[in-house]
Amino acid sequence: MKPEDREAWERALVRFRAEKDYFFRTSHDSPLHVGVEGFHGLSYFDPDSSFRFEAKLQRYANPETVVVATSKGTRQLFNRVGYFDLNIIGAQVRISAYQSAERDDPNLFLPFRDATSGKESYGAARYLDLKVEHDDQYAVDFNYAYNPYCAYSEDYVCPLPPQENWLKVPISAGEKKYHD
Repeated sequence: MKPEDREAWERALVRFRAEKDYFFRTSHDSPLHVGVEGFHGLSYFDPDSSFRFEAKLQRYANPETVVVATSKGTRQLFNRVGYFDLNIIGAQVRISAYQSAERDDPNLFLPFRDATSGKESYGAARYLDLKVEHDDQYAVDFNYAYNPYCAYSEDYVCPLPPQENWLKVPISAGEKKYHD
């Protein structure tokens, strides 16, 4: 990434995080049902462009519908549409991409755990959402990885990442855990 591109990327990321903090603090739809008055913002790893990848989605010819466990012990259906092969801190990593089979949402969903899960980041999962690109070329940017709403309140049901998305490498990017 060129220096001027890196500066624009970092400004956009910082703005995104500030807008999310504002939403969490002020919106009636915030997952923080109590304690909003003491909320000073979410914790994030420092922006790190080495966790941003330009990658092609390797689509499956016949996407498989899979059953995904949730934080409440229920199940949700997703279509496994493809995968990304990435080189993360020197390790070859494959992460599967899904789309909901139960609701009308065309976005790609990348639920994952990594070596920071349960330590620096939320133990159950973090997520990435990607808007569908018709040429299947994506910016997979883990700096936008976020905690599911069940990280903030037991009122929510959150899909857990299938074991194929339990990454052995640390993803020191995106949102950190909310509570210690």
